[in-house]
Amino acid sequence: MSLAESFKAVSDPQRRQVLTFLRGGRKTAGEIAEALGISASALSYHLSALKKADMLIEYKVKNYVYYELNTTLFDEMLLWMDQFRRKGAKE
Repeated sequence: MSLAESFKAVSDPQRRQVLTFLRGGRKTAGEIAEALGISASALSYHLSALKKADMLIEYKVKNYVYYELNTTLFDEMLLWMDQFRRKGAKE
């Protein structure tokens, strides 16, 4: 996916909540929906958009589907954004 798709995916506040929640590690859709207080159908929509943007990795274990952050993509986004940091700025 392109960086444009990635930035489009994070433009939605609920998707950002999902990503922030997943910083704590791999979770099922049920765990995500319960923690964030959103319906299963709304979560499904957001998970689909995040997967399309390659921001999530999906794992199937027995009867469960787990989601976790694709940290490789976030590294790419950070590298791209780093070019806009002022030279000589404190890190």
